Amino acid sequence: MVNAFRDISGFKEWLSARGGKPGEATGDMIAGIEAVDREISAFIRVDKDAIIARAEELERSGPAGDLYAVPVAIKNNICIKNSLTTCASRILEDFRPPYNATVIEKLLAEGAIPVAGANMDEFAFGSSCETSYFGPTRNPWDTERIPGGSSGGSAAAVAGGAVVAALGSDTGGSIRQPAAMCGVVGMKPTYGRVSRYGLIAFASSLDQIGPITRSVKDCALMLRAISGYDPLDSTSVNVEVPDYVKSVESPVKGLRIGIPEEYFPEGIDPDVKRRIDEAVDIFRSMGAEIREISLPHTKYAVSCYYIIAPAEASSNLARYDGVHYGHRTRSAESLVDMYFRSRNEGFGPEVKRRVLLGTYSLSSGYYDAYYLKAQKVRTRISEDFKKAFNECDVILTPTAPTTAFKLAEKMDDPLTMYLSDIFTIPANLAGIPAISLPCGLDGKGLPVGLQLMAGAFREETIFSAAGAFEKACAFSGISSGRDDVG
Repeated sequence: MVNAFRDISGFKEWLSARGGKPGEATGDMIAGIEAVDREISAFIRVDKDAIIARAEELERSGPAGDLYAVPVAIKNNICIKNSLTTCASRILEDFRPPYNATVIEKLLAEGAIPVAGANMDEFAFGSSCETSYFGPTRNPWDTERIPGGSSGGSAAAVAGGAVVAALGSDTGGSIRQPAAMCGVVGMKPTYGRVSRYGLIAFASSLDQIGPITRSVKDCALMLRAISGYDPLDSTSVNVEVPDYVKSVESPVKGLRIGIPEEYFPEGIDPDVKRRIDEAVDIFRSMGAEIREISLPHTKYAVSCYYIIAPAEASSNLARYDGVHYGHRTRSAESLVDMYFRSRNEGFGPEVKRRVLLGTYSLSSGYYDAYYLKAQKVRTRISEDFKKAFNECDVILTPTAPTTAFKLAEKMDDPLTMYLSDIFTIPANLAGIPAISLPCGLDGKGLPVGLQLMAGAFREETIFSAAGAFEKACAFSGISSGRDDVG
């Protein structure tokens, strides 16, 4: 299957050439997944029996749904019934949920084949996909480099050709940043657009599930499939879901594109800056109106995020106590010792670091000084975006300040690692939609990501701009893969 297709349409052609029977094509499908995975470790575990069973079920029922028989990698913090859902952590290494996440039910309704177990940073805490208990994932463009995180397994699986689409989760950039570093398309929807029911929580006010694909059209197709109101999720918003696929074909003449000065600091990689400048020129040539704007509170976004997100994480992870489910130590002298040992053995260093940070900022005497102040800054950041969208329709920025760095290069420097998400975090704090798509290569031949943001529930505006850019730019081949990747 590897290199047999470049998008969902290509996959359907591949399947049709094999008689259109998923059950008979399953052997090739699994062989392709395993061949890619041996090189990049995109999956914690490939459940071949589950793939075969689903393919045979689809063959019996016949073609139905926009994603009929399409293999979709699922980040390992999204619950699939009876499938190992570990969050890449020892504390959940044997956990099998008794239910499906809502997004899984929606994919099944469209005929997809969920491929469980895409690797990730432990509990989605990371920007490089190196903190997984099961080992790091590697970037298909250069296996000595990180794929980005925390949805690194999902992005690498798509970029490497193991699957044609994937689901990830985005709390501070965890879909967009790996999509940028792996040269694929990744979308973080508006907060509330996609149900979080069945997503194992990191930071509940920031988390969103979204698609990773090889093309903008496929991204639109996937988002259309998983969007919609869900009464099982109290944060789900009951608003109409537009036809995102149709939006991809819309022209951009007259579209107002804002370029925020705060997203081009002195430390940005010159190659990244050059590719973004070229992208701006492409939009201008298509008739878009380019405007310089300001988002003045952007400089506080990282500090704000690393107070709010760990605070919510410390609360969400309190449930892993060695009693209800998950890892439990085999040696403890008391109840308190059992709690301590279970968590100490079950959690990795980055999880412990963030839980401690969050607990500290929520503690008596520090809540007002840190957490409450961070929430006020979050409001200011959101207000900046609302004001900006009075002047423009879309905001264009780099996705990340650099391209993919070497494995282990930043593991001993968490503060530098945290800055990898400097351009993606604000969209999560404001709850607005954002996409990353390829816009060229740097001097080392690594993908550069372009980020587009729009107002809440204006995903169709983003897809219009992204679709037009993908067609027009000289580097559009990256967004559907390249011959020597996958």
